[in-house]
Amino acid sequence: MKRFNWFIAYAIVFIGVTAQAQDFQGNAVYQSKTQVNFDFGNRNIPEDRKKSMMERMKKANEKTFVLTFDKTASFYKEEEKLEQPGEGGGGRGPRFGAMAGTDGDLYKNIKDQRYLIKNELLGKIFLIDDELEALDWKMGSESKKIGSYTAFKATATKTIKRPNMSAIFRRPGRGEENKEEENKEEEFTIKEVEIVAWYTPEVPINQGPGLYWGLPGLILAVNDDVTTIVCSEITMNPSEKIEIKAPSKGKKVTQAEYDEISREKMKEMRENFRNRGGRGGGRPN
Repeated sequence: MKRFNWFIAYAIVFIGVTAQAQDFQGNAVYQSKTQVNFDFGNRNIPEDRKKSMMERMKKANEKTFVLTFDKTASFYKEEEKLEQPGEGGGGRGPRFGAMAGTDGDLYKNIKDQRYLIKNELLGKIFLIDDELEALDWKMGSESKKIGSYTAFKATATKTIKRPNMSAIFRRPGRGEENKEEENKEEEFTIKEVEIVAWYTPEVPINQGPGLYWGLPGLILAVNDDVTTIVCSEITMNPSEKIEIKAPSKGKKVTQAEYDEISREKMKEMRENFRNRGGRGGGRPN
């Protein structure tokens, strides 16, 4: 990786953002991969089936997104892909992102510092409406090439809440059956992680994939402890004017309200699974 003078980088960023952002709009394609660590616990499952399940979960968490942006707003949407013959229904069942409220259509408005996510959770449409979190980015001096763009490093600390799918699909040990209320967050794991982002002032907007934003240039790559998102293609100022619309359909809730609804749904799934003795259905995709 190259080293770059921080003051020069900041000057480039400042000039680019103030002079050019007014007319910028475009599309950026991102590839997202999330590591899947699933604990099968004491379930008596053949090794070949475990391997097949892990492969399906891995594939379900490798996604392509398109970020459509202008100077103040963006729309982030997963590209739909057809299931290939022989994949064995890997796309069915509850998904990690749906439980976390991050799988749906995402609208960010930087000017208002708010976001909207239209998300489907087990057959019901929700519209999450909340305030964007402003991370305390630390600007680094490192730079590297991502595609044809020069990107600079920034880091921040963020508390991330993720669904604990292993808790749903494991059998309770002896004496655990009546301990559900002792740990209400069993359905989620909460962890403080370092976010590493790479942004480019050559696209002078402070947008990025997912809920990431706030850097003086488009975020081209971002990594937390399990998810890596990398931009693979950018189209600037397309001939056809871009219109970015916020999603409007669904039951409007805050992020905290959605998290509680998701927690209850996960608890219900766990109870249903355990009542069946851990057999059939409820596959963790």
